[in-house]
Amino acid sequence: MKTCARRVFWVGLAIYLALAGAASAQYEYIDIRNPSLKKIPIAIPVFRVSPGDPVMSLQSSDQVADYLDFTGFFKIMDRDMFLMDPKQPETDRTSIQFSNWTTIGAELLVTGSIQVQQDLIDMELRLFDPFKGEMLIGKRYKGWKKDLPRMFRRFCSEIIHLLTGSWGVFDSQIAFVSTGTGHKEVYTCDFDGSRPRRITRFNSITLSPAWGMGGKWMAYTSYAKGRPDLYIRNLSGKRGTVLSKRGLNTTPAWVPGQFKLAATLSFTGDQDIYLLTGDGKIIKQLTKNWGIDTSPTWSPDGSRMAFVSNRSGNPQIYILETRSGRVNRLTYDGKYNTQPSWSPRGDKICYSSIERGEINIHVMDLKTRQPARLTYNAGKNESPSWSPDGSLIAFSSTREKGVSRIYVMTAYGTDQRRLILMDGEQFTPSWSPNRAGD
Repeated sequence: MKTCARRVFWVGLAIYLALAGAASAQYEYIDIRNPSLKKIPIAIPVFRVSPGDPVMSLQSSDQVADYLDFTGFFKIMDRDMFLMDPKQPETDRTSIQFSNWTTIGAELLVTGSIQVQQDLIDMELRLFDPFKGEMLIGKRYKGWKKDLPRMFRRFCSEIIHLLTGSWGVFDSQIAFVSTGTGHKEVYTCDFDGSRPRRITRFNSITLSPAWGMGGKWMAYTSYAKGRPDLYIRNLSGKRGTVLSKRGLNTTPAWVPGQFKLAATLSFTGDQDIYLLTGDGKIIKQLTKNWGIDTSPTWSPDGSRMAFVSNRSGNPQIYILETRSGRVNRLTYDGKYNTQPSWSPRGDKICYSSIERGEINIHVMDLKTRQPARLTYNAGKNESPSWSPDGSLIAFSSTREKGVSRIYVMTAYGTDQRRLILMDGEQFTPSWSPNRAGD
């Protein structure tokens, strides 16, 4: 049976059919640039599973609810409020009593039906606007039972794309450093903290993971050979290189969409930022100033690079125009501003700032040049990193008993919650681009 099925179905995930009635772009419910964003009430009743499996019905609908809740865009409605018969799930337009959903204030409705044949799944998922009585999205998926989470993530991506114009975060990963083994090693996890995986096994100090080339490459610094060398690695194979110049080889940052990266090198005696090929060869020196230049981060189009420098006496964030070489200072509030991360939308830079002895995450609007503080009275908050759609920020915080963990919040500082709980401490998160097909 399985051998035959492999000829019919793509094992990873098959989007088999887009059902009729999908909405056009006029349904723009969410403006993620709006700091006073109102969460959309969304109802997700238990899915219908054939043959009947109450556990699978509940777990499947809960998984979709958890994914959508993670975004911060939705208010997941309590099923105790539902007016439908839970033993007879409504799945299509002909069977749905839309008045039952508008009465309780549901602005969106997700339904699902799953056909199970041994380990194979044939599933239909739909999104409705109850007030208009219209289906906005309808998708049919086929694959193995183990692929259910990927099917749900793909459908949630369709919802976010419809409502925001971006594909959200569901196919992304987060890299971070953990001390769980007694050493500082690089790990990755899915966008929501699930499936943590160890990437390095140096039994040493490994720092500053950075994603490149659509999430297929990673660069990081490791003391595996007793000095801070820069490792550039293809995650799907054994290709890669090590840059081992005298002094520091640190804080890598890939140029968006290019097989190039910036990094801080000190082989001349000063810590300056250089542009490198993905093979670790120096293309040119980007900064040249007395003192320390470090922690580069690129604008989405690669035309500008923000970085940290103490050229004014204290660490501050500057922006380099790569064509002209002109450098302008960005931060003036506070005496210690570091760890910049440029939003994928290009309009903001978030960073860590020390003020009155506290370390907190701030964000700078590049048009108004007005900073906003996002964390308050919650330990040390450092190393912010934007999600691929610019709607969320991952960061490390010591708010729980002084132990550093990875947290996530919206771009406006709301819905702050811990992402993952592991042995040891976790810090310096780095959010990948979406990795379609993972």
